[in-house]
Amino acid sequence: MSGWETYVRKVEPYVPGEQPKRKVIKLNTNENPYPPSPRVQKVLDGFDAEELRLYPDPEAADLIEAIALEKGLSKDQIFVGVGSDDVLAMSFLTFFGSDKPILFPDITYSFYDVWAELFRIPYVQIPLQKDFRICIEDYKRENGGIVIPNPNAPTGIAESLDAIEEILKTNPDSVVIIDEAYVDFGTKSALALLPKYENLLVVQTFSKSRSLAGSRIGYAMGSPKLISYLNDCKYSFNSYTMDRLTIQIGKASMEDTPYFKEQVDRIVETREWAKEQLRRLGFTFLDSKANFIFASHAKMAAAVIFAALKEKDIYVRYFNKPRIDNFLRITIGTKEEMERLFAALEEILQQA
Repeated sequence: MSGWETYVRKVEPYVPGEQPKRKVIKLNTNENPYPPSPRVQKVLDGFDAEELRLYPDPEAADLIEAIALEKGLSKDQIFVGVGSDDVLAMSFLTFFGSDKPILFPDITYSFYDVWAELFRIPYVQIPLQKDFRICIEDYKRENGGIVIPNPNAPTGIAESLDAIEEILKTNPDSVVIIDEAYVDFGTKSALALLPKYENLLVVQTFSKSRSLAGSRIGYAMGSPKLISYLNDCKYSFNSYTMDRLTIQIGKASMEDTPYFKEQVDRIVETREWAKEQLRRLGFTFLDSKANFIFASHAKMAAAVIFAALKEKDIYVRYFNKPRIDNFLRITIGTKEEMERLFAALEEILQQA
């Protein structure tokens, strides 16, 4: 090893889902199968490239105002970043400076431990119960912060608002982050708890329910004090985190509530229909409240099904990890994409 390598900050990086370059049925990265609001296209059509010679608004004020208006909050309760990954990473850096370990589930979004390792934050991964739910009592211990995804990924399970509040009540001295990337597909947001808990930070994204994964827009909602600390950290790191076009796109999307609700309803309807089809094919699955289903088959290993589907140019997500290595995470696509998936599964399962 070279001398300079001794001082390199080494971490095992997060591994995203495959992004194939050719045309496939892509059900592996939880993207929305429908286009974003038509208002987004209008912004793109009318955008003047001349604007790109200028720096963007470091406060992203237009976007923050649109989010605040939609969520019923004040502008000083909103923080925006380049996708919820950026928002969460900045939150880890800002709030988790204690020598005490932060707590999050053992089966969850695998970026959490990457950030903890990168920023040298001590952490404990709390095992989920046999039914893949969190145990509230496990979070009633000394800690330097808590992160709860709701609904969880990759399981899709949602915890009740009462469960979230119980964790908040018993941890008044820790920042509690509720990661709500999938909240719009079937559970209540912890947004309603913000007036009661100054230490609560709720993180959401435009990537899933608003079809803007390619634009990278995420945001956090919290007390003005929490948001102020986040901004201080952001401006010490990179003032211009969001480009001029993205700010306009995000604003247009947030202002089109009817379209947003219509597309979410379509995905939820397809998800519930897909559960029936999976059950018919002999799969068992968790009660997903997200835009994906976490499913297992008793007669054929998940790894075998994953490989067979890939041969047919249908991509789902497989995690070769303890406790979940016989599950597939299947993103909800269009009805036509899901029908092709089930036709392929019927062929594959005939070999079981």
